[in-house]
Formats: sequence, structure tokens, C-alpha cells
Amino acid sequence: MPAHLPSALTLDALQACYAKDEARPSSVIEELLARIAAHGDDHVWIGRVPEAALRARASALDEAQRKGNAAALPLFGVPYAVKDNIDVAGLPTTAACPDFAYVPEIAATAVRRLDEAGAILVGKTNLDQFATGLVGIRSPYGVPSNPFDPAFIPGGSSSGSAVAVAAGLVPFALGTDTAGSGRVPAAFNNVVGVKPSIGLVSAHGVVPACRSLDCVSVLALTVQDGMQVLDVLAGSDEADPFSREPPARFSLRPAPLPRTFDFAMPAAADLNFFGNGDYERLFAEAVARVEVMGGRRREIAFDPFARTAAALYSDAGVAERVAAVGDFLRDHPHSVLPVTRAIIERGRNVPAAEVYHLRERLAALRSRAMASLGSAAFLMVPTTPTIYRIAEVERDPVALNANLGLYVSFVNLMDLAAIAVPSGFTNEGLPFGVSLIGRSFSEPMLAGFAAAFARAANLPLGAAKSN
Repeated sequence: MPAHLPSALTLDALQACYAKDEARPSSVIEELLARIAAHGDDHVWIGRVPEAALRARASALDEAQRKGNAAALPLFGVPYAVKDNIDVAGLPTTAACPDFAYVPEIAATAVRRLDEAGAILVGKTNLDQFATGLVGIRSPYGVPSNPFDPAFIPGGSSSGSAVAVAAGLVPFALGTDTAGSGRVPAAFNNVVGVKPSIGLVSAHGVVPACRSLDCVSVLALTVQDGMQVLDVLAGSDEADPFSREPPARFSLRPAPLPRTFDFAMPAAADLNFFGNGDYERLFAEAVARVEVMGGRRREIAFDPFARTAAALYSDAGVAERVAAVGDFLRDHPHSVLPVTRAIIERGRNVPAAEVYHLRERLAALRSRAMASLGSAAFLMVPTTPTIYRIAEVERDPVALNANLGLYVSFVNLMDLAAIAVPSGFTNEGLPFGVSLIGRSFSEPMLAGFAAAFARAANLPLGAAKSN
């Protein structure tokens, strides 16, 4: 049974094909293998599930479909990819560092839950080494090609996952997000990035960047797809010490859009687009779109958010990255990219008292920030203030990376949830996105607003030419 799949393959479209018996998992896998082959060496993948094993998994699901058991599996026959700092049993985990590689016997909790839901793992995707970066070019495995213009960065650190979804190679992918690593590449690839509350999804089996902040994120073509996957992933896990139970009666079903609502945004004087006039214009259009949806803007001082974002890569801020991979860096200094090593090593000799002083400062900044939000339904910001060419980042890798973190890197430090959603295109045809940010466990509310925003924007999905 040949599969005739749309280039922008949403979960709804794929599941409709299965429900009408117009496709089987085996035919879908063959179609996606052909797409991957047609893309050639695009540096999206670090490792792939062997094709024989992939076909065997699809065939087993074919049999479940013939027996009428597909409906019991919420992600039946949905292909997906995972960032290569997430463990998959029997496949190497590299974190984009070949000498660090190991082969786990047990899959990460998130991968196990997806497999139990009927999803089909295709492979492991490229990333900024040790998930340290927002640019997507810090990898010895090459730079995943931005499908809108390969001269521009794909965003990181979940670069391969975002490109795989945008290019139609898989309907969704897992990334990780400590300081924006799932949202920045979503913005640069015209896809949705769902950054859940810390602890809502188990990070067991994830190579840590900052263990207390790390989140498994979802990259998808639509908000609805991202939330459907998140619903499968969510749940406490005794194996993850940072796992948390959500509030009573918590549900991931997107909340209905109220007729009117207040939303916060940075005060005009605090907005910085680093000279990108297109992004400035597109953000103004996004604000106007939310106002048409019934929103009342409330401009707030962005200083506590910006100062928190800057603290993430202070010497004390990177100390937790030393705790994660510092021993490997010490023993294999030449196995790590110079820019990655330089960033992490800054935290090696930080006095413990300085780390605690930073925590106190961050707590004070968070208190100010939450007071400024008040009763606003969400904070809306540009996901990134600009986008850079690869050549620009290569000339100034640290400062330009820091610029990209302005509107994303405070989120986990303040224990917030966020959804990055596409919002428009520059005159050069490059994507621009915004992020809706709320308090922890506000995902249902954020999803309702984000889905309504996406409908109002009515953009093509991913890198598809049309919907």
C-alpha cells in the first residue's frame, strides 16, 4: 500500500490516513526513508535506527492495525526522532562528542513512553555539543542545513530535531531545552517548540547540561501536535530526582480562548532586535494579532528577565555544567570543541559561595518579574531578537550566541513554561517566531492561546510551500 503523504505531515493528517486505511506504518516508513535519502548528507542525523529494525517495528504495527488495535495507541505509527543527548537502547549516545559516546542498555523514560504509545523511532539528531549553544553549528558532525537558507544558522542546541520536522522527515522530534535549546531552533525553522515546566517530563536518560534546569522539549508542526506528544510524555518518574507532580486536576488539553484577556510584553524601550528591522516589524505585527484576538497589552519592565538570562552564562551560572560533564572535559580536553570547552571550563573554579549568591540574586529577580506579570495571561516576547549567518557566528561565537538568549534563557531559571510558535517571515524569507511564557504548569492555557495565534497567523507549516 503506497503512502501519499503531504509534505507537511501533521499527526492529524497521518492518523486520518490510518483511520481510513489509506496507509500502513510500513508504507509511511518507506515514504520517509525516501525523503531522508533525497535530502542527502544534510547533517541532520548522527545515528539512525537500522533500516531492517525500522521495517520490523513498522511491520509489527501493521499487524496491530489489521487486528483493529491501533486506536489503543495514542501515537500509533507516528515516526519521530530524538536529539542525540537522549538515550535510546542499543544506539550510541554521543552528545555530539564522538569520544564521549556510549551505548545505553536502557532507553530514556521519554523514549520508552513514546514507544509504548506506538510511535516509531527513526534516528538520533545533531546538536550543539553537550547542548551548549543556541546556534546549531557547534558540532563535529556538521551543521544541519537551515531549510530556508543554508547560509543561516539552524538554531540550537536542538538543531537536527528542528530541521528534521521542518523538512518533513518526521512529524515530531524530541529536543532538550535548558536555556532556549528547543525554542530557538523552532523559531529559525518555522516549527512549534513546546518547553514544558521543569519536571513535567522525565529527564532520566538525558545527558545533563544543567540537571536542575533541563527539560525534554517537543518540536512539531502544530501546537496541537506538540501537546498531543507532551500528553504521552508527561508524568512523574522516580528515576528523575527533579520530576514533579502537576497540580490536582491538571490536564494538558488546551484551554479555550477567553473573549478578552491581558497579556504582558516588554516595554518598547526594553525591546532589542540588534538592528534587525524585519524582526522588529514582525513582532509589532504579532502584538497587533494578539490584540485582534481580544488581548489587552500591558508593557512591563524587562530588566529582571534580561538580567536573569545574562546570569545563565556567568561563571557561577555555568558551574552546574561542570558538574555534568566536567570530569570528561578534564580527562579528554582535546575531545571537546574549543568554544564548548571554554564556556564550560569557566565554571570549574567558582567558589561555592558565589553560586549561592547567584541563587539569591536570581530569586530576587524572579520575585520582581512575577510581580510585574500580575494577572496577565502570559508574557509574549520574540523568541529570538535576530538571526545570524553561519559566517557571522563563526567570527564571534560567544557574543552572538548570548544575543540569541535574550528572550529565552531566563525561562527555566524562573521555573516557567513556554511555547514557541511561528509568526511570520522576513523580506528574505526567513522565519520569525514569538514565545508565549507562563508560570509553571500553565501549559494548557499557553497552548490555547498559542493555537489561536497560529490559526490567526495562518502560515505554511515547516518548510512546506503551502498547508
